[in-house]
Amino acid sequence: MNLKYAVNYISEDEYLEGEKISEIRHEYIEGEVWAMAGASRSHNLVTSNVLFAFMAQLEGTRCIPFSADMKVKVNNKFFYPDILVACDDENGHDYYTDKPLIIVEVLSKNTRKTDQTIKMVAYKTLPSLQEYVLIEQDFAEVEVCRRNNNWISERYFLGDDVTFESIDLTLSVETIYNRVQNEDILEFLQAKTEENP
Repeated sequence: MNLKYAVNYISEDEYLEGEKISEIRHEYIEGEVWAMAGASRSHNLVTSNVLFAFMAQLEGTRCIPFSADMKVKVNNKFFYPDILVACDDENGHDYYTDKPLIIVEVLSKNTRKTDQTIKMVAYKTLPSLQEYVLIEQDFAEVEVCRRNNNWISERYFLGDDVTFESIDLTLSVETIYNRVQNEDILEFLQAKTEENP
């Protein structure tokens, strides 16, 4: 999602109350509120593909996947990740969690810098977080940073499988990009067709 513009400084309580009635979502960073723009077709497809896989994997468990409208609180910041999974947070707040197990952000040209810097630094401070996943929408690349690997980035491309260790789920990169039509995907599918006519 895109950070579009900032407005005046407000308190956390004012922010949370305002979000309940706002037609646009906003992220909150140390008193400053940032409006978020809509997402592209590719962004929505990637998010849906991953969310549906997470939901199927976590059915009947204590872990619940959320998409887009559930906030994550990190100290005096509130972010809307594209996907998050929270476990053992039944008594938590109705509109945010501070106990995500895994967070997924789908990157665009406008959000890449924020997702790779401000959000990454903030998310890593959450004791519950085990994996931070960054998925490009405009080309096929999945980056996974894991707490148990000192947050070192591991990158995956078409033809690879990605394991989300915290929820014991493995997906192919091709599955993550199902129905997405960017240049990488189209070339990959064409090559597969030529190999298996």
